[in-house]
Amino acid sequence: MSAFNNKVVVITGGSDGIGKALVEQFLALGAKVATCGRSQEKLNQLQMQHPGASLFLKGVDVSKEQECEQFIADVVHTWGQIDVLINNAGISMRALIMETTTETLKQVMDINFWGTVYATQAALPYLKESKGGIIGISSIAGYRGLPVRSGYSASKFAMNGFLEALRTELLHSGVHVLIACPGFTASNIRNSSLNAEGNITGETMREEDKMMSADEVAFKIIHAYQQKKKTLIMTFQGKLTVFLNKWMNGLMDTLVYNSLKKERNSPLK
Repeated sequence: MSAFNNKVVVITGGSDGIGKALVEQFLALGAKVATCGRSQEKLNQLQMQHPGASLFLKGVDVSKEQECEQFIADVVHTWGQIDVLINNAGISMRALIMETTTETLKQVMDINFWGTVYATQAALPYLKESKGGIIGISSIAGYRGLPVRSGYSASKFAMNGFLEALRTELLHSGVHVLIACPGFTASNIRNSSLNAEGNITGETMREEDKMMSADEVAFKIIHAYQQKKKTLIMTFQGKLTVFLNKWMNGLMDTLVYNSLKKERNSPLK
């Protein structure tokens, strides 16, 4: 029997990409899964793909505190507990900082950082009761600032700091906190990334077929959580980036710039 059998797992942003892969893998492990997203159409499709499953779905904008609180309250009303919270909902951006509006930066921060804060604060009393866990789906951009993704990097640095502080606060509570940092993953996040004006770009600048799949990322996250890891950096490139940025950050400025300059239609010259 799976360790997650009849456990209640809450996943924000579960209608696509890594979030959807997590939903499906936790369902396969016997968990009761609650997820939310902004696209009701995608949530409906997810429901149709899993008829009869223990799956609770709700349209939620995680940048709105009251919607996060109501989502958590509805889950507890439905199943009486929460065992795992996965803060996955996120959005990316791609624009030079001097061309980016502050509203675009705020939008990225509201979803990626504040969405994590709102959901975590709402779920924390129930996680302490169950001695459960919190997983934050972060990014290497939360360890190393990326040009043309300043707002995204800032939101992930903030997320990492928040969860690290929370993990320390909860040290003797029985609640486990994992910060998971995938590398570039084949998902819709780049197609839905924002430009300087806050509009969805609708295109990717990378070769998606050469990236780690969302299913593989989800599997690694679940495995790391079961092993009670505190951080998970998935790829060799990611681990090397974190190491070099700590000890040779001057060199990393050049390496990161040159790497991202090669992206399709990069504004870096």
